[in-house]
Amino acid sequence: MKVETLLYIGDDTIDRWIKEDIPYIDLTTLTLGIGGMKGKIRFTAREFTVLSGVEEVLRIFAKLGVTPLRSLPSGSVVNKGDIFIEAEGLASSLHMAWKVSMNILEYSSGIATRTKKMVDNAKSVNPHVAVLATRKSFPGTKELSIKAIIAGGAFPHRLGLSETILTFKQHMAFLGDINDLVQVIKEIKANACEKKIIVEVETLEDARLLSEAGVDGLQFDKIPPSDLKNIVDQIRQLNPQITLLGAGGINEGNIADYAASGIDAIVTTSMYFGKPSDIGVTMEKY
Repeated sequence: MKVETLLYIGDDTIDRWIKEDIPYIDLTTLTLGIGGMKGKIRFTAREFTVLSGVEEVLRIFAKLGVTPLRSLPSGSVVNKGDIFIEAEGLASSLHMAWKVSMNILEYSSGIATRTKKMVDNAKSVNPHVAVLATRKSFPGTKELSIKAIIAGGAFPHRLGLSETILTFKQHMAFLGDINDLVQVIKEIKANACEKKIIVEVETLEDARLLSEAGVDGLQFDKIPPSDLKNIVDQIRQLNPQITLLGAGGINEGNIADYAASGIDAIVTTSMYFGKPSDIGVTMEKY
């Protein structure tokens, strides 16, 4: 999925990333006396990779006086040996752009690549299932993380607390029990009539009760795929229109089993955590 213009990251964020790596000067390039020389920089995949963060790197280039010669957009699939960014500029500019750009590309593309593998595994079993990434990305990286999961073919589950009404057992600690929640469903629907109400559940009994109460969706937490299929079949008989999601411990190794359970969407965090993509950077003097 090409996402080159889908998500906008502000100039203040781009500037902050550059400033973190270059608080004052590039002391090495300065003392070597090579800053005024002209050269090229190339970014090459060292393995199968789904790219993400390319557009942000090109904006870093623009701020540092580096001119792109060719590039592939985020969402592109590249293989070992493929050059996906090539640019030119002064050695001082190339070295300032180098590491911050590589870090963005490696971490973002790592997320995008893991995401694609999960999406492909899930859709090979159930072409209609959605893969949704949670909001559990590392603080400060949300913009790049969301862009990366979209580049890999997934969608965000929930971008923040201001979106869907999603009730967890932690909310129930203050509300009471499941019956108390059922009593306020109509009031919630009246007060937030354009919002969906999703409740996380762990048992068939609670799922039945909430389905009959008129919730829009149920999120099943940490239920084995074989058990989940049985629950999904029973809830579908009660309410064919309800949205059913599986969550908790779902990863690349078991996502196909969850996709086969008949749920509408798989909610997972696992694509955020893993090794960065392996990307090589070379420079040459004109």
